Amino acid sequence: MKRSRGAAGSIDEYIAGFPPEVREALRQIRATIREAAPDAEEAIRYGIPTFVLKGNLVHFAAFKEHIGFYPTPSAIREFERELSPYPRAKGSVRFAIDQPMPLSLIRKMVAFRVEEIVGVSGSGR
Repeated sequence: MKRSRGAAGSIDEYIAGFPPEVREALRQIRATIREAAPDAEEAIRYGIPTFVLKGNLVHFAAFKEHIGFYPTPSAIREFERELSPYPRAKGSVRFAIDQPMPLSLIRKMVAFRVEEIVGVSGSGR
């Protein structure tokens, strides 16, 4: 799935470029990240939505059949067992667009990344 417009300048613009069902999944992920990392700032980096907290916290992006979530290799290793149903690589995981987003798992991975970056206790794991 390609966006119909040029590069987005904000996460709102990025999300607006997708069909309604994809927009909803992207909004859910965005809200989950905001909840788990309220001090993180939103940005577009590498052309995709990014949350920044003393550097890149996590990224996410929509593709034809999946949502890519990029929490870094450390989070992929930390949650390897819980991520076992999903295709993944060193620093990324794919969630099928036609399935419910695993928001609680995303929340835990974001909390882990916050803890990793700033030492916040109570990551929710």
